Formats: sequence, structure tokens, C-alpha cells
Amino acid sequence: MTDKRIEDIIIKYFSKSATIHELMELTEWLKEPSNNVIFKQFVKANFLADVHLVDFNTDEEKKHILRRIKEQDRRLRHKRYLNVFKYAAVGLVIMGIGTYFMLPESLLKKNPTSVQVVDNGVHILPGSDKAILTLENGADVALEKGVDVKLHGRTLNQQQLIYDSNQEDGKSTVQYNYLTIPKGGRFFVQLSDGTSVWLNSESKLKYPVQFIKGAVRRVELLYGEAYFDVSKSIHHDGSAFMVHTGGQDIEVLGTEFNIKAYQEEINVVTTLVEGKVKVKAGEADSYRFLRPSEQALFNAETGALAVHKVDKVFDEIAWKEGYFSFKHMTMKEIMKVLSRWYDIEYTFKNPDIEEKRFTGVLDREVSIDKLLRYIQKTNEFNYSVKDKKVIIE
Repeated sequence: MTDKRIEDIIIKYFSKSATIHELMELTEWLKEPSNNVIFKQFVKANFLADVHLVDFNTDEEKKHILRRIKEQDRRLRHKRYLNVFKYAAVGLVIMGIGTYFMLPESLLKKNPTSVQVVDNGVHILPGSDKAILTLENGADVALEKGVDVKLHGRTLNQQQLIYDSNQEDGKSTVQYNYLTIPKGGRFFVQLSDGTSVWLNSESKLKYPVQFIKGAVRRVELLYGEAYFDVSKSIHHDGSAFMVHTGGQDIEVLGTEFNIKAYQEEINVVTTLVEGKVKVKAGEADSYRFLRPSEQALFNAETGALAVHKVDKVFDEIAWKEGYFSFKHMTMKEIMKVLSRWYDIEYTFKNPDIEEKRFTGVLDREVSIDKLLRYIQKTNEFNYSVKDKKVIIE
């Protein structure tokens, strides 16, 4: 087995995406004592957990691999298709003891640098499920923990909003609701046609309370980021589902995709996970079809539309799965993302730090202090937290 092959299998094993065949290959490879040493070295060189390198017990890992093979084999007897970890981040390890992320080996070989954290007792916690629902009559309803809301035709709890299904009718007029997600928030809504929508922080969605039977099912992402799992057109007399956002239209028949259209960003980014979508740019007749793992970049200023392949779809939808995925991103870009989720302000006192880059997969459910400590291990900077403001220097 080539070095590249075994490296790929080890990564897939820790990301829980390895097939039975690949797990059996790994087990066979580990029978050679010298390979046990290679296995340990690879893990220590590539994975960091809770800012300490993990000391893996190879014998225990072999037992774990065999258990994984038995478990997958049992599931395959009952399911034609096994999807243990649908969109695994390469290098992401989840073993119940914290957040892991993959780093270049060169970074881990650096001598540790003393860093300073000013701890003033302020701990900024991660975001939570909350939103503002604007009803047909213009009234606003707060949806968050501890708020009990009862509305006709809608089921609500502290984490989601579900509209009654099979409510399509022949009415010629449509009534709209708006769902606004503030900084530090996220929310899930199931539309009346069965389409599921996950909304990220600082996002706003406009959608019908009920869709008109036989008509195109139209919604609008006014700004922000949303992941759509669209109810198939075959269940709605063939009517397509249309998302309008940032000067472009995305037409689907039944698929899963992510749209990012933040107000301060020039590009509207559409990433296809499953199925097929048609992306139409502006008022022009130009459009492009996307296939799985393809991404459309629409420049809202120039109207240009470009399509390219993405290496890992998980990087684009990590937020929905509860993670941040940063790929060679600058600290300035990272802090912008963090500011939405943690509802903070931030300042760089040293401009050089803004351009430092980081690659990693981090847990969105930890405090910002813990998260910054992870990043601090690979980038030399100090930070302090005062009220809801992070100062980096």
C-alpha cells in the first residue's frame, strides 16, 4: 500500500468516513509492527486536541477499528446505503474529549512561543437558537429559549419553527413571513412544502406561509447564509423551488445546497451538496448548472458568474454541522466569522496579525476564549476580552 493511500485511509478513519474495505486495509497494515510506529507518528504530526498532542494507544485503536468494521457490517445488512459521516472534514477527529483540528506538520514542530492572555473574568459564550419571526400582519415574535409561543398553523419550540404541511392551495395571493437571525443566533425552519432551511447568524429569510398549488415555490434570502434541503418537485405537481438572493435566482427541483450572501461581501456563494441547480445571474439570460461539489460565485457589483469545483464540501457547510472550518484564512477573515456567532466587536492593534493565516476545524459550541487559545497555539499574538469586545495585539 502506498504512503498516500494509507494516509488517506487514516484520515478517513478518524473522520468516521472510511468504508469497511478501507478499515480492513488499515487493520491488515497495522499487523506490521513498524507500521504501528508510522501510525503514531502520523497522528502526532497532524492532529492537535485541546492544545495538547494526543498520545494514541495503537493497540486500543486497532480494537476500535475492528469494532467499527463490525458496526458498519451490521448496519449494511439493514440499509443499502451507509452514510456514517456524510460530509467529513479531512483531519477532523471527534473522540469525545474536545475539538481536534489538522495542522501542517511544520507548525507543530515550531518551538512553543510564550503568549499572553488577559483574563478579566469575562467569558463570551457561543451563539444559540434564536430568531425574530415577523408575521403576516407585521407583528414581531421573539423565538428563543424560555419564550412560549403558540401560533395557528405553526409548531414552535426553542430550536425550530415548523409550518403545517400539505397546506398548498389555489389562492391567488400569498402571505409572507420573515425570519431574522441576529448576531449570536441560528435557527431551523421547515416550510409548508416540507423544505428544511437552516439559517446562520445575521441572516434573514422571506417565505410564504403557504405555497400556491402548482406555482413556483419562491423564497428570498435577503442576506446572510442558509442551507436548503428542498422538498422534491415530484411531490408538488412538478413545481420548481426558487431562491432569490443578491441579484440572482437559484432554481431547483429537489436538492441540498448552501447559499452565503452577507451584506458586506461582494460575492454571493452557492455550493451544491446533492442534486442539481440552475443559477441565473441578474436580469441577463445567462445561467449555469451546478453539479454536486460545485460552487457558483456571483459578483453582485459586476454581475459576473463563475463556477468551480470545491475540494471539500464540508468546509462550506461546517457551520450547519456545528463547526467552524477555516482553510488558509486570515485572522481578519476569521474574526469576521467569529463576530457573527459570538456577537462581539473586535480590534486589531497590530495590523500584521490581521494577515496571519490559519487552517483548522473548530467546535462552534465552545467559548470564544477557548477557541482563540487554539488558534493562538499556531499564531503568535496576545488578546484580551472586555465586555463584548476582543482586542488582538
